[in-house]
Amino acid sequence: MRHCTVVFALKLQYLLKEDSPKKSYLSLFEGDRDEYDRRYSSFPDTLKIKMKGMAKDMFYFGYDNYMKYAFPEDELNPIDCQGRGPDVLNPSNININDVLGNYSLTLIDTLDTLLVLGNVSEFHRAVKLVIDTVSFDKDSTVQVFEANIRILGSLISAHILLTDPKHPFGNVGLEDYDNELLHLAHDLAVRLLPAFENTSTGIPYPRVNLKSGVPPDSINETCTAGAGSLLVEFGILSRLIGDSTFEWVARRAVRALWKLRSNETGLLGNVVNIQTGQWVSKQSGLGAGMDSFYEYLLKSYILFGEKEDYRMFQASYESIQNHLRRGRESCNEGEGDPPLYVNVNMFNGQIMNTWIDSLQAFFPGLLVLNGDVEEAICLHAFYYAIWKRFGALPERYNWQLQAPDVLFYPLRPELVESTYLLYQATKNPFYLHVGMDILESLEKNAKVRCGYATLHHVVDKSKEDRMESFFLSETCKYLYLLFDDDNPLHKSENKYIFTTEGHVVPIDKRFREKQWNDLSPCEKVVTDQETSNGPFSNNSNCDRIPEERRYSLPLKSVYMRQIDHMVGLF
Repeated sequence: MRHCTVVFALKLQYLLKEDSPKKSYLSLFEGDRDEYDRRYSSFPDTLKIKMKGMAKDMFYFGYDNYMKYAFPEDELNPIDCQGRGPDVLNPSNININDVLGNYSLTLIDTLDTLLVLGNVSEFHRAVKLVIDTVSFDKDSTVQVFEANIRILGSLISAHILLTDPKHPFGNVGLEDYDNELLHLAHDLAVRLLPAFENTSTGIPYPRVNLKSGVPPDSINETCTAGAGSLLVEFGILSRLIGDSTFEWVARRAVRALWKLRSNETGLLGNVVNIQTGQWVSKQSGLGAGMDSFYEYLLKSYILFGEKEDYRMFQASYESIQNHLRRGRESCNEGEGDPPLYVNVNMFNGQIMNTWIDSLQAFFPGLLVLNGDVEEAICLHAFYYAIWKRFGALPERYNWQLQAPDVLFYPLRPELVESTYLLYQATKNPFYLHVGMDILESLEKNAKVRCGYATLHHVVDKSKEDRMESFFLSETCKYLYLLFDDDNPLHKSENKYIFTTEGHVVPIDKRFREKQWNDLSPCEKVVTDQETSNGPFSNNSNCDRIPEERRYSLPLKSVYMRQIDHMVGLF
């Protein structure tokens, strides 16, 4: 049994009096359980149609204004109605320069969202604009990770959608299209390759200049997610063009990180020196700096069928459950605190701080993908409770103090993504209510003159003049898909996954075939028995949700109220 360190401000003194009958503190919450049933147990079709339209309008308000006021620059400043590019006067401003490369970022990042919304004509126009105007021959120093997931991933996704005759959106092929998006993706990937050179470990430098390679003053430190989340995009590119180079360097980086995990706990740290292999930050968690590393171990296995990837995911997942998880053993049964995943020292598993960050909200979605729906339900409810309290997710939330540690919210998609995946897994109307709450919060708190702005402060709702590209490529996309049961993605016989930037990629046998021998075979061949409980097994926890709860609240009212109390909602 795991013991939680979460501190509740419950006033239970009267329960401790000697003359009081012994009873569970959870009984304090049982009287109001019907309040949750009344609010969440149904969602009319008319309301679903309204929310779908609202999500669509949200996307186009941001997209149209980007095209009107910002294109061909990278981002829209939605308050001043102007474009934003790299901060050329201050190269050290990595908050901006890591992402913005002077290559029409928002347009590229949004390509497949246009198809998800069914707008084939605008998709074609956007593709032509990219082909005609975008070049990567730029004196721009960008983060390898951001360029990979936002630009490379979107170009590959759009190319596949254009050329795949089986795609559910129908014949969306573009006349005279000659694989230009794939050529652009290849060109960008070649410009990122210098990051993998001249490192003693094979772990790449975090930044590269698109014209000149690794800057001479480049640091030798990178985060685990940044270095270890390149395999999906690089792997698909390699298999599309028949060149093993890109998948090989990405896989070599993953293997190098994997070898540096703790012998005691099996955990990895947050920041590593790419030359010495020494951990600069020994914090292990599920949020910033680590999140997509775990995500891509599983998604790479799903896409490519490489059993090595799933072996690493299984081992990582076991270490996470053993050392990061706190709280009662079962999500929906028993007593004790709700499950929570904390930040620990990678070498001994001791808690390092009492905050979690908003990026960790991706993890319920990954749990769904791995079939652990019950666990996903509990963790998602915790993040939703924080959202209900503030109308947004603060970048860091201190679960002990019941207060934000870092107060801004840049319109991140992770909670929406997990909400969408949980709805797909359960079809429970509760998640439609969550999506509606998020939509209405964004409309109320983030909408400005020309788009949607970053919340500088989740309490006073002050704003920053920035609309990051992932708002259109992910947040709006997942909200729309949540309410669009009839979307071709949901009706197709083909299966799809989303990259960590929300780009649509088919699970296609083409990507399970490679035209080369493995240049660096893994140390251990995984047997079919070892993957028998994987995401495609017949033992999925998806089938273990009791029948009576498929049409009621996913989490019992008593536990939902407990979580709400935990984050200070009452």
